[in-house]
Amino acid sequence: MISLEQLVAAALTVGMRVSGLLLFAPVIGSPALPVRVKAGLAIALTALLFPNVNARAPLTGGAWLAVGLSELIIGLLLGLTTTMVFEAVQFAGQILGVQMGYSLVTVLDPTSQADTPVLGVFYQMLATLIYLRLNVHHWLLRGVARSFDLLPSGTVLTGREVVPLALHVTGSIWVCGLQIAAPVLAATIIADVILAFIGKASPQLPVMLIGISLKSTLGLLTTIAALALWPSWFERHFADSIGWTERLLHLAH
Repeated sequence: MISLEQLVAAALTVGMRVSGLLLFAPVIGSPALPVRVKAGLAIALTALLFPNVNARAPLTGGAWLAVGLSELIIGLLLGLTTTMVFEAVQFAGQILGVQMGYSLVTVLDPTSQADTPVLGVFYQMLATLIYLRLNVHHWLLRGVARSFDLLPSGTVLTGREVVPLALHVTGSIWVCGLQIAAPVLAATIIADVILAFIGKASPQLPVMLIGISLKSTLGLLTTIAALALWPSWFERHFADSIGWTERLLHLAH
């Protein structure tokens, strides 16, 4: 017979894992979301997942701290890998903001509640729309449910291989960001080179004034042309992020 203490212990461990996911998961874990909404979502997810989790004996003393911390880290791993894609988008927007002359124009980013270059916010809004269109948030919710098969509730993390892979995932921000920025970056660099030759051939021309408008217009046109490739590109990288999460969970076992 399952005691009340076992039920409470199982519910708390499930709640810690779900709370870890909601701390960093894109959109559903956004700081722009009211705390009450996120708290209600955490309680609802815990109630849905709890019946499928085996109740264990109640923990005492320091064991609670180890298990609670492990459950929180598992949830964080689920949310952080997908968040890395959005960080890559932010990185690409900051690079191109400098190239296109928008680096001094900042707006309030609703996800981080901080002043962010306008192009970075624009890119993040586009990525969020694709994220919702692809139902990646559903992938995450299925992932947290499946994580209890890979790492049962109450598991204490012991995998030392998690750290190298987590660093590799973090380093992929730079690669993904450069891939997003590559078309516009190449176009504006070519424009810089052409303007440099023109300025050298005709020093009397106001190349600096022309260059700002030209690169801004060229960058926007290239961005519009590249948007056709974004859905397939983001679908692949979001799928890769879920794959990274599964590898992290396997290594953490």
